Amino acid sequence: QVQLVESGGGLVQPGGSLRLSCTASGSISRIHSMGWYRQAPGKQRELVARIFSGGDTNYVDSVKGRFTISRDNAKNTAYLQMNSLKPEDTAVYYCNLVSTFRTYWGQGTQVTVSS
Repeated sequence: QVQLVESGGGLVQPGGSLRLSCTASGSISRIHSMGWYRQAPGKQRELVARIFSGGDTNYVDSVKGRFTISRDNAKNTAYLQMNSLKPEDTAVYYCNLVSTFRTYWGQGTQVTVSS
């Protein structure tokens, strides 16, 4: 019933920027948080950024000062502004939504940082 549609991934050079978007649709209970996780080949999935209903945010240390998560509550959309991208940011990025009943995941979007 709930779908998360992601967009904005692609190939960028080191130092470049990307903006990821995630829009939730369907029958959704109250949203507790929305965020982004990423997984590189052979590595564990890790939390990148998360924004809670009250506006508080969490970031993994490696992206602090470079990435910014935001949301548009009216559109049920979360954004991840990614600046000063590094090759180690290369991964599949997954949108995540936590409601009062369950957790939803997007299909994932590839972000590749390479010269």
